[in-house]
Amino acid sequence: MKERIEIESRDVALILFGPNDSHLRILRKKLKVKIILKGNCLIIDGDEENVSFAIATLKTILDAIDVTDEKGFDHDKLQWLLAGVGENEKSSPLNIIIPGGKKIEPKSKGQEKYIKAMRNSDLVFGVGPAGTGKTYLAVACAVEALKLGRVKRIILARPAVEAGERLGFLPGDMQDKVNPYLRPLYDALDDMLTRGEKAQYFETNVIEVAPLAFMRGRTLSKSFVILDEAQNTTPGQMKMFLTRLGADSQAIVTGDITQIDLDEGKNSGLIHAEKILTGINGISFVKLTEIDVVRHRLVKSIIKAYSLDNNCD
Repeated sequence: MKERIEIESRDVALILFGPNDSHLRILRKKLKVKIILKGNCLIIDGDEENVSFAIATLKTILDAIDVTDEKGFDHDKLQWLLAGVGENEKSSPLNIIIPGGKKIEPKSKGQEKYIKAMRNSDLVFGVGPAGTGKTYLAVACAVEALKLGRVKRIILARPAVEAGERLGFLPGDMQDKVNPYLRPLYDALDDMLTRGEKAQYFETNVIEVAPLAFMRGRTLSKSFVILDEAQNTTPGQMKMFLTRLGADSQAIVTGDITQIDLDEGKNSGLIHAEKILTGINGISFVKLTEIDVVRHRLVKSIIKAYSLDNNCD
């Protein structure tokens, strides 16, 4: 079986193949296919199963190549990208590989659909109850994209709605005031980065965590942007956030419409966005349910019980 992958230029192929075809030899051995350059196409030849898997893997690798930074794609980076690719891992394009060794696998069909959407769409809405991995998987994809060079920075935002975004009564400086609202995002980062990496990224503003109100007036280019707890935005705030997206950026919006903490009379920007944005090319909505919950076994039952109760405030 033969398949083609179109590439931007032969320069991309030269970087992919490596000095004296050193990368190419690794790829052929690992993916068990022949890889030939013909014009601006890569020809992949081999068994049908291996070819399908090789194409998915090579597309991920090609996304990580920056022709303006040839030295940035070396042997180590290739090995990172190939980490976790094994004999019986034909579904691994849906795994999230954090360069350095950590591999995160979807634990439900809903999570598979969510990861697939994040692979293929510039704007993804992940909607579902607590414990379905909405935030965790979004942060994992962001860290993967950062380490593979697809983006230059990660922006994590969350509405601090419990305090009406007026945080002055809390002690400390502004970072101290917003930290309680952003803790889930920090927890996800802690599971994917070493303490030294995390400190360095924050010090250099490669990773920025901020309340939603701080996004106004900005343009976020070459960034992976996550808006967490989006059910607590108003339609105006949601529009403000979505229009921050700049060139070569991706945004993930997560939320649980069963836990809206807005003041009475205010509409949720997440619900409003689904009504007006569904069907637009490049935007994906993924619905997760209690079936996708990966926390304690009781959480699924608790969520189902509350969904049947109309007396919960």
